[in-house]
Parts: sequence; C-alpha cells; structure tokens
Amino acid sequence: MISLTSYAFVAMMLFSIGVIGVIARRNIFVIYMSIEMMLNGVNLFLVTFARYHFNMDPQVITVMVIAIAAAEAAIFLSVIILLFRSRKSLDTDIFNTLKQGEKS
Repeated sequence: MISLTSYAFVAMMLFSIGVIGVIARRNIFVIYMSIEMMLNGVNLFLVTFARYHFNMDPQVITVMVIAIAAAEAAIFLSVIILLFRSRKSLDTDIFNTLKQGEKS
C-alpha cells in the first residue's frame, strides 16, 4: 500500500514544477500548462487527504476545480488565439503593454 506521504510528495512536486514553469518560462502555452499542473497538484493533495480522513467534501471540491479548469481552458485558448492574431507571437514580453488605446 502506498503511504499518505508518497501522495503528498507527488502533489508537492507537481505544484512546485508548475510554479517553476510559470516563473521561468516565457511561452504562454507553457505557462498555461504549468498553471494546469499546479491545479492538478492541489487536486491530488485534496483527494489524498479526503481518502485519509474518509471525508468526501474535498473530492467534491476537486470535481468542481476540474470543471472550472475545463471552462477556463476554453476561455484561455480563445484569448491566446486573439493575442496571436493581433501580435503574431506568443512571447509574454510582447503582452506587457496591453492597453486599450494602443495600436501596433
């Protein structure tokens, strides 16, 4: 049987790799995938402790987080398409000046 600490360690590693990906990368797709990895790490942590304490509440929260992440994926990808069409790049340094009146 796999122990609680093993699951907690994997969840912490997923979250840590996601944080490093958000901080270190400049490609917007990699940043998005890192955010999803962070969400999955938190979900694994919630399910682990739900199983350990024989409580179903964190598992319900996990299902809600997965549903919200699916909706967020659709919105995020449509925003990426719009940004790529306007700037012709996915480098995050280009998107630091997204002001309403700017034309370039």
